[in-house]
Amino acid sequence: MIRKDAWLQPWRGLQRWLLPLHCLLCGARGERGMDLCTACAAELPRNRCCCARCALPLPVPAALCGECQRHAPPWDAAWAPFRYGWPLDRLESRFKFGRDLAAGRALATLWQREDMPLPKPGLLLPVPLHRARLRRRGYNQALELARPLARQLAVPLRHDVLLRSRGTAAQTELDAVARRRNVRGAFAVRHGIALPVHVAVLDDVMTTGATLAECARVLKRAGVQRVDVWALARAPSPRG
Repeated sequence: MIRKDAWLQPWRGLQRWLLPLHCLLCGARGERGMDLCTACAAELPRNRCCCARCALPLPVPAALCGECQRHAPPWDAAWAPFRYGWPLDRLESRFKFGRDLAAGRALATLWQREDMPLPKPGLLLPVPLHRARLRRRGYNQALELARPLARQLAVPLRHDVLLRSRGTAAQTELDAVARRRNVRGAFAVRHGIALPVHVAVLDDVMTTGATLAECARVLKRAGVQRVDVWALARAPSPRG
């Protein structure tokens, strides 16, 4: 069977000859089809031992971390294949704030190569940006990560279902309590959309989980039975 993109292969080979891959972290030659060398890619911290419910990094794997035992999050399961730390945080910062799309492609490729531990959802929804922030940044980093992952997993992707109904302050400047207050009522589901029973919401980094929690609440109120949250990386700090 001939792949649909087979005609692109000669062009990709020429492109790599003219513009060879190079490691975005150390400058060495890129390997395995990425702008990362094997050594630097191996340094990216994997999130192997974590809470199954919120993906919080733990010394040993657990079904529920202490915080989830005390206050269960509104989502059903989480997948965050990496921990937010050096050198992934450098690539993420360049992608999100520095308009470095090469860094974004490298992160998306790394995510595609991780095994998915959860059942496949019926729909993948990237966390939306407010239109004002989208104009300033030029792209939604969650959507850019979601596109190649959805293609590989053969999961439908919609960027027009989950809506940002109002602008919010940057979460990075706020503590856990302020983050929850900041995003309360900031999301909505587009009217007239038939949602599947199982949906996954995707973001680039989960820190306290406030944004993903608000998205999960909105989707459950809209009738979704199971909401999973996916993030490229999970910060090693407890949810507030």
